[in-house]
Amino acid sequence: MPITVKELADICGARIQGGDASAPLHSAADITSAQNGQVTQLTNKRYSTYIKDSAATACFIAEDFAVENVPESMALLICPDPEIGFIKAVELLHPERTYSRTIAPQAVIEGNVTLGAELYIGPYAVIGANTSIGAGSEILAGVYIGKNVKIGQNCRIYPYAVIYDNVIVGNHVIIHSGAVIGADGFGYKFRSNQHLKVPQVGNVIIEDNVEIGANTCIDRGALGSTTIGAGSKIDNLVQIGHNNKVGKNVIMCGQTGVSGSCTIEDYAILAGSVGVADHVTIGRGAVVMARAGVAGNIDAGAQVFGSPAKDRKTAYKEQVAISKLPELLKKVKRLEEKIRAVDENEDG
Repeated sequence: MPITVKELADICGARIQGGDASAPLHSAADITSAQNGQVTQLTNKRYSTYIKDSAATACFIAEDFAVENVPESMALLICPDPEIGFIKAVELLHPERTYSRTIAPQAVIEGNVTLGAELYIGPYAVIGANTSIGAGSEILAGVYIGKNVKIGQNCRIYPYAVIYDNVIVGNHVIIHSGAVIGADGFGYKFRSNQHLKVPQVGNVIIEDNVEIGANTCIDRGALGSTTIGAGSKIDNLVQIGHNNKVGKNVIMCGQTGVSGSCTIEDYAILAGSVGVADHVTIGRGAVVMARAGVAGNIDAGAQVFGSPAKDRKTAYKEQVAISKLPELLKKVKRLEEKIRAVDENEDG
């Protein structure tokens, strides 16, 4: 439902400068494509040139962000944190899909299942025996939930996610399509020229406010639990091995792989395609940059890059030095030729 610029400013705690406070807004868009009736944001100087020709009705901007050539028709929504203001605008103008609080007749619910109030369970979802699902949660079509699973309140499990037996999920957790939670850890012993499977009898514990991306796999512990701390956000296509301990508010970006029995402490960030060896600790607030290979412990607050991962500044210097190797080899070759010529003259 459209809202006016003034209504949006009041909700977001923004001050209006210019434009028409009564103008309606129906959607949000980025600064490069926003049209009349849309709200946008400008938080990066690199995009300042786009505002001159923008047709957006309103634009979030910071108090101290200087900008020129603002169209007369555009209302600036000035606030301390324009990114958060814009997020609120997107949530208002593009509300999430809602589901009726019903249980589809095609759902399969086994014995001794406890269901909270105001649930949605979609067609062909399977809920195993002795499982409990908290109030307000949404289990979408085709989800498989095993036995003895506990799912908290106001969770959303997207279609075709799979949750194995004995998994514990907190409140306000989002699990996207294709994710597999609680599969066997990758544990084998090589004996008599064959790989013997190590039984994986632990579980996975996911705390509150976690989001798990599509096609991500979190393996259960071999004996104990693989744990994901509250507030952590895990991207698509991430592999988390057995017995890992992921702290609170950790970020793991796409295609990251973490071997078994690692500890990822609170607020750490693992960028895209990071690989982590087993039994490694990544300290609180550490940043592991994209495509890094982590073979040993990382100190709290460190920023590392490369494979094997090392201090970011050191790794960058090495990269610069490597880029100079072709020219250095040419110089060495020329020096060798000069030395050879000197030696030939002396021999003559």
